Amino acid sequence: MDGPKEVLGLRNVSSHCSIPEMDDYDLSRLLDKPRLNIERQRSFDERSLSELSIGLSRGGLDNYESTYSPGRSGFDTPASSTRNSFEPHPMVAEAWEALRRSLVYFRGQPVGTIAAYDHASEEVLNYDQVFVRDFVPSALAFLMNGEPDIVKNFLLKTLQLQGWEKRIDRFKLGEGAMPASFKVLHDPVRKTDTIIADFGESAIGRVAPVDSGFWWIILLRAYTKSTGDLSLAETPECQKGMRLILALCLSEGFDTFPTLLCADGCSMIDRRMGIYGYPIEIQALFFMALRCALSLLKHDAEGKEFIERIVKRLHALSYHMRGYFWLDFQQLNDIYRYKTEEYSHTAVNKFNVIPDSIPEWVFDFMPCRGGYFIGNVSPARMDFRWFALGNCVAILSSLATPEQSMAIMDLIEARWEELVGEMPLKITYPAIESHEWRIVTGCDPKNTRWSYHNGGSWPVLLWMLTAACIKTGRPQIARRAIDLAETRMLKDSWPEYYDGKLGRYIGKQARKYQTWSIAGYLVAKMMLEDPSHLGMISLEEDKQMKPVIRRSSSWTC
Repeated sequence: MDGPKEVLGLRNVSSHCSIPEMDDYDLSRLLDKPRLNIERQRSFDERSLSELSIGLSRGGLDNYESTYSPGRSGFDTPASSTRNSFEPHPMVAEAWEALRRSLVYFRGQPVGTIAAYDHASEEVLNYDQVFVRDFVPSALAFLMNGEPDIVKNFLLKTLQLQGWEKRIDRFKLGEGAMPASFKVLHDPVRKTDTIIADFGESAIGRVAPVDSGFWWIILLRAYTKSTGDLSLAETPECQKGMRLILALCLSEGFDTFPTLLCADGCSMIDRRMGIYGYPIEIQALFFMALRCALSLLKHDAEGKEFIERIVKRLHALSYHMRGYFWLDFQQLNDIYRYKTEEYSHTAVNKFNVIPDSIPEWVFDFMPCRGGYFIGNVSPARMDFRWFALGNCVAILSSLATPEQSMAIMDLIEARWEELVGEMPLKITYPAIESHEWRIVTGCDPKNTRWSYHNGGSWPVLLWMLTAACIKTGRPQIARRAIDLAETRMLKDSWPEYYDGKLGRYIGKQARKYQTWSIAGYLVAKMMLEDPSHLGMISLEEDKQMKPVIRRSSSWTC
């Protein structure tokens, strides 16, 4: 990197990805507002970790957001650095340097981070682009470090891209669709920059991202909570952007479920992996985005209409997910004893799931104490696989009840070897193998067993696990996972993913210097150091959404 390096690389914005200016959308017209900095109230050492664990386990869950979210008072989230009686791991400085090296500039202003900065890779593909979902941990890292401008620039630029006409093979996409990614092209002769956005027309499999719009709303709320600046979210452009996203996913149709019908490859698992239908990742993000939008929408004529639709959908969605997607020992036993071919509204087996379709591994995997949201529920089909992102987001959004959140943590502890192993965290469990792999993945050579999305271990998920652990008062789980990551990630040059049942091997096609692996580690570290950061990405339980069931805490067999 050019210029002197500061401790942890903080506020050093030089980058090899710097791009000259062009006469396009003027991001310099950002809404400025004087911001205050406050020192964090306490050092987050091991002693305070245990105190936090005790406090939250005794009922602190309900008040966590109001206790730890600085945005509520209008102040900044305190920046994380060595000045706060905290001795950082040597990896932190390297991580900040690598993160800043990934910055992408448009007209001299940072607008995002590229997916990976791997010079050793022969195939660039789209890893040199700014992905909406990939940028989220980078954005959180910058927000936690008191650098919100790059996040504001990103939100405004992607909002502009949303307004583009989106056509794939003569078919026009919904007006509210957000891009999966965008790339800044520099013309050194004309000294101009050009942005090219991908809405799915260039993606492998040609699948449009359903999650991009949800992540955009979630990130807008995180920016607002972190800075205390409501002016960005209240602009007509941001209000319209949210309404367009909501109109797309709240539209009425023939579906009898409040969940969102999706194709394979529409989310982080962006290749064919049998997640078509109602994947837990999308449903959890959908729920969280709806709740974030509820707090950001203005109560004007247009906003009130969407607020009413959101409230109705949230009640139906929470009822459906907590009842039908939840699995613990008792529920598994109930499904095992299901009768089939039941008719009328009195049916117990409402989706006509055949008990013989329950895979054998589930019976050994399910502990007596613990539970999780399964991957998918649709007519005659239950996907019993574990999906990390969906379960972590369910905790952070309070889609999971407090009892269910604790049960998910119990499951992770009870099945540590299977879900964490030697490198956190398994994106899915278990892997699809043999004949089933050929059918479900289409013989995908990248998604072989225990690799990539098929049971691979993804370090980026560390930040979501850490956030979920802090919210549930179990920070010791996050500390254990971070310690594992610190033994290898820097030495292995920040891989995209790891392979094998235990996550022991660097992924066979994993990129090095994967930006969200780097940013995910930084976010996890900063949240453990200062749990007030959790307020920007966590939502407390809505008391109006009464829990439907109480079977989530299966303490005995």
